[in-house]
Amino acid sequence: MRARPLLFIVLAAALLSRGGQTAGGSQQPRAGAEIRILPLRGNVFLLLGGGSNIVASVGRDGVVLVDSGSAPAADAVLAAVRELSRQVTSSAMPQQSCVGLVHCQWWDSSRFLSTTASPPARRPIIGIINTSFDPDHMGGNAAIVNAGKAYGARTGEGAWVIAHENATKRIPGRAAAPVDGMPTELYFGTDKKLNFINGEGVVVWHRPAAHTDGDSVVQFRGSEVLAAGDILNMAQYPVIDIAKGGSVQGIVDSLNWILDIAVVEHMMEGGTMIVPGHGRVTDSADVAYYRDMVTIVRDRVREMKKRGMALPQIQAAKLTRDYDPRFGRNPSWTPEMFVEVVYRSLDPKAKE
Repeated sequence: MRARPLLFIVLAAALLSRGGQTAGGSQQPRAGAEIRILPLRGNVFLLLGGGSNIVASVGRDGVVLVDSGSAPAADAVLAAVRELSRQVTSSAMPQQSCVGLVHCQWWDSSRFLSTTASPPARRPIIGIINTSFDPDHMGGNAAIVNAGKAYGARTGEGAWVIAHENATKRIPGRAAAPVDGMPTELYFGTDKKLNFINGEGVVVWHRPAAHTDGDSVVQFRGSEVLAAGDILNMAQYPVIDIAKGGSVQGIVDSLNWILDIAVVEHMMEGGTMIVPGHGRVTDSADVAYYRDMVTIVRDRVREMKKRGMALPQIQAAKLTRDYDPRFGRNPSWTPEMFVEVVYRSLDPKAKE
């Protein structure tokens, strides 16, 4: 399905309570916030305003979400997804190339009836893939899974939830977490290949020791879209959660991996669309710039650490000053905080 040249704006169905900022520095949705839906490529869309970037694949098989946003935004996200599903389902099918007699017969009832009868019903939400288990990425899981029990294809069953096995190991207050928001399936190892969903292959890749040790990157192989989660954050410096197994070297390695798997179009502009956990959509050129920034800051901190300088001295040196105008504007994740986690995650014996 071709990306539609339109901007869906879905106002929140109910007033959202005002929230603060998370430990990772992401802004919680304000009361009365709106969810904006932007077409990316093919049948893949981006939902903005739910606490983190949410990627949605919408098609004949249903709706699959990459992350669900924060808990306060869950009702608004759900309303936006339902409206998006209705819009996509009721739109005319684009003309397709004719391959084989079966799909070229003019009496194909699945296409003929949709133009002579009422539009088909909106498709159900069938699954959620969590790139991490941070509250701003999985807070809406329970509400969306529960909504799926009434809005799903299978009577009495909600949407499935997939995450890496490491993602749920260190959830704060895990005993009090909603059971319906927990993964129905954990994957192990480096990747999990899902069945064809909405006409394209979907692969979930594990990236170890980056933002956390349970990060996932979701690849839509037909649409050439990567949902990178908090490995990449175009609104600020990357959040490295050392307590959950994150490291600066893991961020650099994961950004290099994204550059390896992405396909450029022309001189690194265009090509694979890469969706960060927060901030604007990027391409390989943006990822390369972000990778260079993290690498340069890492090397500066490591060099001063080798000289025996203490953390306060390194922070006072303002090693990020040339990048602060772009990435250092979040008061909840300051350059000093970023330098500290880089300092603490570095192995003094590490080599290039």
